[in-house]
Amino acid sequence: MKRDDTTAWGQITPALSNIHNWFASDDAFNNLYPPYIKELAKSHWTPVEVARKASNFLAAMPGDKILDIGSGPGKFCLSGAYYNPEVSFYGIEQRDDLVYCAAITKEMLGLNNVTFLNGNLLDLDFSQFDHFYFFNSFYENLPGTDKIDNNLTYSRQLYNKYNRFLYKQLENRPPGTRLVTYHGSEEEAPKGYQLAGSTNSQLLKCWIKAAY
Repeated sequence: MKRDDTTAWGQITPALSNIHNWFASDDAFNNLYPPYIKELAKSHWTPVEVARKASNFLAAMPGDKILDIGSGPGKFCLSGAYYNPEVSFYGIEQRDDLVYCAAITKEMLGLNNVTFLNGNLLDLDFSQFDHFYFFNSFYENLPGTDKIDNNLTYSRQLYNKYNRFLYKQLENRPPGTRLVTYHGSEEEAPKGYQLAGSTNSQLLKCWIKAAY
């Protein structure tokens, strides 16, 4: 399905009657998406239950701003916003069709505490946000990995560049900053971030930057 088909999907989808039903399972939530995005869910989008656990940890205080790094069609942000209405969720994504889909799904669900940004992570000011979620969104730059599409340039050099940038940004955040990594590595959390817990066979890790 192309972008034009996504546009048509957004125009014909009826209003949703009970928001709770869509968060009952991954199958239910993924039905919100057009077919080509739904087909990518198993390997690329955060499961609803993982999003619930991660967002509950990240939502430390009312009014906090949480950033999803590489937000795709918005599944983590939308789930987090549903479970934690007292905080704001932001997603940064460079594929405009996924940002468009995320924005339409947000309107369908009637969630007001979500914002989706279309852009490159390297241009983002991290000081705007309090806490961060990262589902290994740079991994597809490595050779032999499953790609979302063929619309971007992929390389090991980009993988290293994005990781260095993210590491530096997280390193510069103040004590108390929270980070959740999913399907990541220990090296993604800079020095000073202490492991506060892990779950889902240690694939989901929760970190807090300590004060020194």
